[in-house]
Amino acid sequence: MSKKKENPKGIENVEQTLTNTEQFLEQNYRPLLYVLVGAVVLVGIFWLLKMYTSKQNEEALSQMYMAEQYFGEDSLKLALYGDGNNLGFIDIAKEYRSTKSGKLANFYAGTCLMHLGEYEEAVSYLNKYKLDDEVLTPQAKGLIGDAKVELGDNAAGIKYYLEAAELAENSFHSPIYLMKAGMLRESEGSYAEALKLYEQIQEKYPESNEGRSIDKYIARVKLHID
Repeated sequence: MSKKKENPKGIENVEQTLTNTEQFLEQNYRPLLYVLVGAVVLVGIFWLLKMYTSKQNEEALSQMYMAEQYFGEDSLKLALYGDGNNLGFIDIAKEYRSTKSGKLANFYAGTCLMHLGEYEEAVSYLNKYKLDDEVLTPQAKGLIGDAKVELGDNAAGIKYYLEAAELAENSFHSPIYLMKAGMLRESEGSYAEALKLYEQIQEKYPESNEGRSIDKYIARVKLHID
């Protein structure tokens, strides 16, 4: 039997490939090392941030507890500014702005300021409330509408009421905001626009408190149109 011939060319190819690889590693040693170190550092930073955020969330929740207690008791200034031992909503919103509680504190702060008659400050905090909540988000828009009306800007008030009504899309909040917008339209003499809003309540939310009494508002504005 004949022996298979050796393949020195194949061996040379393997050796050449190994040599090229060694040369590549030697030439690119530092860049590769930097990439590896960079990846390790990024992973480390990610986990540190995650741990830090978790700790921040726990602290924010603890601080929010007392502020919410004061809010529930209508102690609005204590809820806003704290009691010396616990932070109020304003400081929580600032110090824990990256947490959910910190973001929620903006809503509470805006609500407190509305009740205290500080309308421009209220708008500032309510505009910072960015959480996607199907209940509070429309309420924030509605409160901004209230503040704008108090500041004499009825056009902006109507705009925010209509946004709130659309966001809420329920039989409790939506007719309230539509009614507010409709009454403002009526007060400024825009009777056709007011009628559209009143009829929207009649058609979509007839069982709401506003829906049950809307006929008289419709009849009233129609007197000015006919």
